[in-house]
Amino acid sequence: MSRAVLGIDIAKDTFAVALLHNIQCEQASFPNTPNGMQKLLTWLKGRKVKHVHACMEATGTYGEALALTLYQAGHTVSVVNPARIAAYAKSQLARNKTDAVDAQLIARFCLKEEPRAWTPPTPEVRDLRALVRHLADLQAMRQAEANRLQAQTHPQLVQQALEDHLAFLSQQIDQLRQQIDAHIDSHPDLKRQRDLLVSIKGIGQRTAALLLAELGDITTFENARALAAQAGLTPRQFSSGSSVRKRTRLSKVGSAILRKALYFPAIVAKRHNPIVRAFCARLLAAGKSPMAVVGAAMRKLIHLVYGVLKGGKPFDPNYQPLQAGGHYINAITAPDCLALA
Repeated sequence: MSRAVLGIDIAKDTFAVALLHNIQCEQASFPNTPNGMQKLLTWLKGRKVKHVHACMEATGTYGEALALTLYQAGHTVSVVNPARIAAYAKSQLARNKTDAVDAQLIARFCLKEEPRAWTPPTPEVRDLRALVRHLADLQAMRQAEANRLQAQTHPQLVQQALEDHLAFLSQQIDQLRQQIDAHIDSHPDLKRQRDLLVSIKGIGQRTAALLLAELGDITTFENARALAAQAGLTPRQFSSGSSVRKRTRLSKVGSAILRKALYFPAIVAKRHNPIVRAFCARLLAAGKSPMAVVGAAMRKLIHLVYGVLKGGKPFDPNYQPLQAGGHYINAITAPDCLALA
């Protein structure tokens, strides 16, 4: 074994690691704290590992600090979709599931697959991501309180408490939205990208902020299709032999946050964005179901997002796509837009 790999199984309070190095597997566990992360670096140095390819699952906020610590220490870090690890575990007929076993499984996956290296977002994007996700949490809390209030079976004191809490949450949400807008306005690159995104009919200020927070550096994606795959918006075909022909669906192997963010903008774009509207009309005429058309509109939007951010030019709603072989090709995203055409 010529290189060292480190599998990491992340939990809220701890993380387990498995180091494959010099035909050996060494394992340990550390608290998921800044002190625990420094202990991991010391543990690696104690085993004379100068550089390691570390791999962990994308588990929300639990692993972000550790990934950044390893990256800043000069190690290669990969943050992979948990579905890939789950599929690899099935291929290996894994029967047991513990933190130590999972860490070793991730290490073997890293050694075999050599997943793409992760690049941390810039500090301003990390701050924006924290603000946007906190906004989503507050909105979920407000919706939960509104649902309780609608029950109308509470004593007056509880009713008043719910109303007061709803008012407080609404105030916090308004303030947080202002902070998000101010944060974007204070960073020229974020502001420029936000202005490019809102030039696309169907994408407003809130959606643009979420996209900037979750997508990070657009140049890390090779093309629009790679970005659509990150959002789980690529088509998944299911056929076998001559008899099995299931309906093509969205893969949904990707960021659920991005898919949720694009759902309502796609519905708006289907009506008011000329390019998306023409695209959806052609799919409806071809017999596609309404929900399939909405999914295609979401995918078209993410292609347009890639186009304006990568090209650095606002979206032109009057752009007339080219026609070739019966397919409409948007020059911004061709040939990626043809998969659902």
